[in-house]
Amino acid sequence: MHLEFRHLRTIKAIHDAGGLARAADILHITQSALSHQVKGLEEQAGVELFARRSKPLKLSAAGHRLLRLAERILPEIDAVDAEFAALRSGRSGRLHIAIECHACFDWLFPVLEQFRRAWPDVDVDIRPGLAFGALPALMREDVDLVISSDPEDLPGAVFNPLFDYAPMLVAAASSPLAAKPFVVAEDFRDQLLITYPVDRSRLDIFSELLGPAKVEPRGVRQVELTAVILMLVASGRGVSVLPDWVLREVKYQPDYITRPITENGLTKRLYAATRVEDATEPFMAHFLRLARTEPVKLQRA
Repeated sequence: MHLEFRHLRTIKAIHDAGGLARAADILHITQSALSHQVKGLEEQAGVELFARRSKPLKLSAAGHRLLRLAERILPEIDAVDAEFAALRSGRSGRLHIAIECHACFDWLFPVLEQFRRAWPDVDVDIRPGLAFGALPALMREDVDLVISSDPEDLPGAVFNPLFDYAPMLVAAASSPLAAKPFVVAEDFRDQLLITYPVDRSRLDIFSELLGPAKVEPRGVRQVELTAVILMLVASGRGVSVLPDWVLREVKYQPDYITRPITENGLTKRLYAATRVEDATEPFMAHFLRLARTEPVKLQRA
């Protein structure tokens, strides 16, 4: 028996309408074409699907079996059709994000909250566990966007600029560094530096300052959470270098001092890497717009 979706729709329409004429209107076909379709289906099944002497037209036992099948399968087919239509129109999709920046959570969550309201049908997920293989994961389509401050020449990927930020020293108010208007590489030589648990090559303080100056701090302590880093700094256990958006509140608190890195300050740029073909998707373009504007509000706070 060769059963098609249109056959299931036919059975359900006739059952719901109670007759061929009304069912033909529902299905937008002629009554003659509908009768021919029902006859062909009964010939395939080898049994009658309707009790034709009844008014309104009723299904036979075999017809009811197909009706139960139609009521189970057709909603799933309609749901898939709607999902594909939403994908074609750009209303739905997938946005799985990998982050090469621990501190980015501070501004990313407000961005995602706005994005969720605008695009409720887009599947959003964050994959911090892919941080060290994020770009290969992007090209494998395991993730759809990578937040990074280290753009690469990667065929098939585009690094969309988001915003500039300034890495800043944060230390306890009692630190001798409080007397300095800015800090340089040598100032870190006798300091315990508290960092995120990230490879040195991905930490601004090492890649932009200490590495080129060949200066090694007295020690390095890795800490996962920003709040814990700040707690340790406030208690004089070490110093840290964090993006300016992270320090928007603590710079006004009496327990801390913040200072620029070098006299002119350091400036870094954050990027969102996407596959070339995804960058213009409507929901992706909206996310990129939010990610360019919302963090700037935090920097100005």
